[in-house]
Amino acid sequence: MSHFQIETAQNVKIEQSVATVWDRILAYLIDVLIIIVYVFATLAIMSGLLNVSPFEGYATSLVLGLPPFLYHLVMETFMNGQSVGKASMRLRVVNLDGSKPQFSSYLIRWLLRIVDISLVSGAIAIVVILVNGKGQRLGDLAAKTTVISERRKTGFKKIPLFEIDDSYLPQYPQVATLKDEDLRRIKSIFDKAKREEDHSIMVKLAEKVKSQLQVETDLSSQSFIQTVLKDYQYYSTH
Repeated sequence: MSHFQIETAQNVKIEQSVATVWDRILAYLIDVLIIIVYVFATLAIMSGLLNVSPFEGYATSLVLGLPPFLYHLVMETFMNGQSVGKASMRLRVVNLDGSKPQFSSYLIRWLLRIVDISLVSGAIAIVVILVNGKGQRLGDLAAKTTVISERRKTGFKKIPLFEIDDSYLPQYPQVATLKDEDLRRIKSIFDKAKREEDHSIMVKLAEKVKSQLQVETDLSSQSFIQTVLKDYQYYSTH
C-alpha cells in the first residue's frame, strides 16, 4: 500500500494511505455486479408490463434506467464518499487534505468517469493512478480528490479508551501526529482531572493539546479531550 503526505488546514502534515489499484478494481466490480442485478430485475419488470403505450414504455425505461446511470454520483454524495463497492473494500473518496468533498467534487469525478473508465474499460484510470502516486484518476485530478484506504495501519497500539460505533467520524486527523505515550499521558491526566473534578487541570490539558495539534475549537475543555481520545480510538482500530 502506497502513501502520500497531506497537509491539513492547520498546516499539520499527515501520512495518508492510498487505495491500491486492485482494491479499486474490486470495489468497481462489486458496484458493477449490483448494477447488473438491478438491470436484470428491471428487465423482468419491463417484460411484465403489457398493453402499455409507447410513451409509457419510454417513460418507464427512462425512470428505471436512471439509478444505474446516476449510481456512483448518488452513492458517493449520500454515503460520504463511498459506494457499496467502496464500503465493502473500506475505501473512501476524500479531498487531498483529508476533508469531505463538496457535491461539486463528486459531480466532476462522475462526469469524467466517461473518459476514465467507460470509454476504454478503465485503462486510462489505471494508468493515471499508477503514474500519479496519489491514487488519483483524471476525475480525481480535476476534482482535487483521491481515494484512500481506511484499513491503514497507524502504528497506534490498540488500547481501550472509549466505545465508538462504526458510524463514528473523527474530527481531528491531526491525532495521527501524536505518539502512543502522548495519548497515554493525555488519558491519564484527563481521568485524574475528571475524577477529582479539577477544572483548571482540564483547561490546561486542553490548551496544551490544542497547541500541539494546532487546532481551534469552541468545544469545552472536557468535550475536546474526549473527542481527541475518541479520534485516537477510531484510528487505532481502523
